[in-house]
Amino acid sequence: MDILEKAKENMLSSESLLSEFACKSRNGILLEEDKEDIRPIFFRDIDRIIHSLGYTRYIDKTQVFSFTKNDHITHRVLHVQLVSKIARTIGRSLKLNEDLIEAIALGHDIGHSPFGHKGEKYLNDICIKENIGYFCHNAQSVRVLKNLERLNISLQTLDGILAHNGEILINKYKYDKDKTKEDFNRDLKGAFQEEDYSKKIIPMTLEASVVRLSDVIAYIGRDIEDSIKIGIIKRKDLPKHITNIIGDNNSKIVDTLIKNIIINSFEKPYLMFSDEVFNALIKLKDWNYQHIYASDEANKYQDMIKNLFYELFYCYLNKVQKFSTEKNKLSQSEKNLYDFIKQKDTDTDIKRTIVDYIAGQTDQYFLNECAENLKELNIRKLYK
Repeated sequence: MDILEKAKENMLSSESLLSEFACKSRNGILLEEDKEDIRPIFFRDIDRIIHSLGYTRYIDKTQVFSFTKNDHITHRVLHVQLVSKIARTIGRSLKLNEDLIEAIALGHDIGHSPFGHKGEKYLNDICIKENIGYFCHNAQSVRVLKNLERLNISLQTLDGILAHNGEILINKYKYDKDKTKEDFNRDLKGAFQEEDYSKKIIPMTLEASVVRLSDVIAYIGRDIEDSIKIGIIKRKDLPKHITNIIGDNNSKIVDTLIKNIIINSFEKPYLMFSDEVFNALIKLKDWNYQHIYASDEANKYQDMIKNLFYELFYCYLNKVQKFSTEKNKLSQSEKNLYDFIKQKDTDTDIKRTIVDYIAGQTDQYFLNECAENLKELNIRKLYK
């Protein structure tokens, strides 16, 4: 046995200690043939995700607050790292595959639009209006990795990304170990074609369920801390009947939720909270929606942003008509759009391709595109 073969064995040696409910690397499935690699399949997924263009663009994508000038509030790039750390803590405690967990966590929001969930809603509304299906960021994340960047990520990682939905809380997170590639393809297609389809997707691994609940744990307390930093709420505003159970700051909330999951899920083929903690978490999430996500600060300039999504979409749609006759006269912005469209799947509707293009933009790139292409709109007011 040569050194590289020994190195490959070393990288897999710890998997003999994993739980019977863990997904082993030897069971990883690629959608396409790939060259031999010393890295285990899910470990390699991590590398491909963090080197992707979509991952790079996390840096300037909104988590909650789009136009708040504070260097210490959370952006999408930090959120996925927090999800990864929380999920790996739970995964290691339950002897699950940390490589698979990290790959899912780091890739789970890669298809998120600029301006967070509000941007996601605007793109979804455009898709419905144009009769091209629906837009949801979890399915879009898979689309970016699988179809747009073609990174040959494993089936288990893609399935975990598709199945994550941190906006929905359930008290028992199950998985379907018999789920097949055909089932995954059906779920992916359904997420784009059926309203709210993604809410009923069950993942094929317990690791994916860990990431799904870690998504909630990562943002629920962090959003409170961000809101306190910028003056939307005060810590004393938090309801005592909730904080007495799960804590009144992010550190306590994360610690309580992680430990509660571990205690109630240890050596079991599912994940769950205790009833008391789960009910408190539901109430805290509702409180956050009322006092944080519905606040004026979180919704600043949203009427303008909504209009810009529509304007930019139809502006791009009109510009596509120029590409066949005026290639030599294209601006840099138009060349970027042209290059993106050239790489699209032949069976993809041009309207869906434009949605792909907008969804991949950072907040600042989106605004720059509006300034470049929609000169009749004075978007400088956005910064006031």
